[in-house]
Amino acid sequence: MNFFIIDDDEVVRSMLCDIIEDYDLGNVVGELDNGSTIDSTELNMKNVNILLIDLLMPNKDGLTIVKDLKDTFSGKFIMISQLEDKNTIGKAYSIGIQYYITKPINRLEVVGIIHKVIEQIKLEKSIDKIQDALDFLKLNDMHKNKVSNKNILTSSEFLLNELGIPGESGSKDLLSIMKYLYDNENKFSDYDNFPQLKDLFIDIAKEKLGENTPSYNLTKEVKASEQRIRRTIMQALNHVASIGLTDYSNPKFEEYSSEFFEFEEVRKKMIELEKGPEFLKSPVHINTKRFIKIFYSKAKKIL
Repeated sequence: MNFFIIDDDEVVRSMLCDIIEDYDLGNVVGELDNGSTIDSTELNMKNVNILLIDLLMPNKDGLTIVKDLKDTFSGKFIMISQLEDKNTIGKAYSIGIQYYITKPINRLEVVGIIHKVIEQIKLEKSIDKIQDALDFLKLNDMHKNKVSNKNILTSSEFLLNELGIPGESGSKDLLSIMKYLYDNENKFSDYDNFPQLKDLFIDIAKEKLGENTPSYNLTKEVKASEQRIRRTIMQALNHVASIGLTDYSNPKFEEYSSEFFEFEEVRKKMIELEKGPEFLKSPVHINTKRFIKIFYSKAKKIL
């Protein structure tokens, strides 16, 4: 992966370069102390995959730079700032950044976030390759056969990107569930005949670990999978709520906030992001089964 760093603090730029080098994350192909002169042509010519950009800089702030670049730059944005204002973070996510790193720089946080963005880039490249293959098949009138598992996974991966969760650990569990449901379409074709979550997680765990796995290990994997998926769904809710905070009429917010979640919970998450959890009368709740059912239904419609 190729990185470009824009930050007016030379120490921060040096730290980011060292982290990228020490953890073999890729190559830093350029850096600037302000973004007033940067353009997409330079970034694309250098084959930049990830642009690390500071929020507060002289002459031109990071949000403005991202707005100027997002339609023509082919890479991903990671914002860096010491500000933790919820409105600012929500606005940053809404205009196209993938993740937000807070100062002072924490090596493990930086490495973790970069790994997630790299995973997202690889995932999108994989989707593009699959889509090219699908387009070729369609042109040759070969799409009339039953859609394969690879296609249900492609549409599911598209939804993961839409919800801002392609790099989350629970996303792989969701993909396994989508494949399982599609393989057993004859059992679950009726929306009201959807399997119980407990049975679904057990079957997925058996597929992953094997039928003869000891019950202790099976139970452990079921619980771990449930936790990963719940965290991932909560991150999706966070992503959707962040969009709503910045642009309430955003089509993506209008569609996903009402379909995947109870809108009351979306509003609570928006309040939490804007004002803090202490302003909530009750904690934010998610409905895992509803999310999975809607996710599967939309993935099939995309096909």
